[in-house]
Amino acid sequence: MNLKRNITFQLERRKKNGILIDENVPIRMRVVFDGKRIEFTTGYRIDRNKWDEENGRVKKGCSNKLKQSFSEINADLNRYEAIIHDIFKEYELQSVMPTVDDVKTIFNSRIAIKKTEITETEEIKKEPQKSFWEIYDEFTKECGRQNDWTAATKQKFKALKNHLLRFKKLQSFEYLNEKGLNDIVEFFRNKYNMLNSTIGKQLGYLKWFLKWAANKGYHNNMAYASFSPKLKNTQAKVIFLTDEELEQIKTYQIPEPKKYLERVRDVLIFCCYTGLRYSDVANLRKSDVKENHIEVTTVKTQDSLIIELNKHSKAILKKYEDVEFEGSKVLPVISNQKMNEYIKELGKLAKIETPVRITQYKGHERIDSIYPKYELLSTHTGRKTFICKALSLGIPPNVVMKWTGHSDYKAMKPYIDIDDSIKVNSMALFDL
Repeated sequence: MNLKRNITFQLERRKKNGILIDENVPIRMRVVFDGKRIEFTTGYRIDRNKWDEENGRVKKGCSNKLKQSFSEINADLNRYEAIIHDIFKEYELQSVMPTVDDVKTIFNSRIAIKKTEITETEEIKKEPQKSFWEIYDEFTKECGRQNDWTAATKQKFKALKNHLLRFKKLQSFEYLNEKGLNDIVEFFRNKYNMLNSTIGKQLGYLKWFLKWAANKGYHNNMAYASFSPKLKNTQAKVIFLTDEELEQIKTYQIPEPKKYLERVRDVLIFCCYTGLRYSDVANLRKSDVKENHIEVTTVKTQDSLIIELNKHSKAILKKYEDVEFEGSKVLPVISNQKMNEYIKELGKLAKIETPVRITQYKGHERIDSIYPKYELLSTHTGRKTFICKALSLGIPPNVVMKWTGHSDYKAMKPYIDIDDSIKVNSMALFDL
């Protein structure tokens, strides 16, 4: 992969009272790639008549007001250009296009000095140094507001902070070199008995914070960017209801003392035939329901979706069309926690008991656990069932993605080839 880029050095075209400034002009580096442009300050200034516009360097024999010679300045400009080329070469080896933030962050971490431009009228303002944890709190506050974090996301970062606070060695960004990061992995594994999959998630949250802090200029320790420990793992198993199991749940005669399960079942079935997440079915209002479709702006991703209705989803809506729920909700949705509990109870009563083996790893130790399927059911089972059923019916993945809001084919990949009956039926086509 050849990542084309254009690197040039230019003088700023600042004007004062409409006249182009010629003395003590900042030198800037411009990087253009993939239709994007980044401007870097170099920390150097030069008079315009001492600048070679064609070659983008200071003219031979010239120096600036700080007595920095042409050779000194040009040597640094050459070094900066080489660093940019190295960054792109590294991404070429991975066949990945870097983002603007990637280039900025890596470049700033590799330059030998921190460049601060100071004009004759500017003063250096030193702010009180913030502690590692003050910066972490700033991160959660700022990103939480900018990205409109849910309560669940806020809780994840709060839990990470609590875990790391117990790791007494971590007090600064400097500690987080490769050895320090490996120590944290061991700490998570030994102190909290975390599975590899959980450790991977914790590292993902930590890297998010460290990248934000680097972009803010709080540190230049970029060890996290290339830190990728080998955490043996398996792809998460997709738990969905087969046609037979869905029919078992739909036709199960709920006993009188368990009538509270009927509404839970209706909501689950609606999700099985629309692909809605719990948050979206809970947020569904009567104004969202049209004659032959529903219009949804998803809570998780803010995608605007139009999901056509089928006879199964229409039947559920018809059942509750004359029932008034709080906030003009369409369906009797209770809390996610309670609904998950009741779905497991319903699955047990309906004898959704197929043994399911879940394989996980803690370090190199493989942990196999067998569960009756009903113990693994949740509100999200409805969405997974919809996707698997749609694919088994031969509906193209790109159409399913229009309903579910998945952004790319990669996100759909776990659902492909998970139902053995699909493989069997497909292979039988060769016999026709």
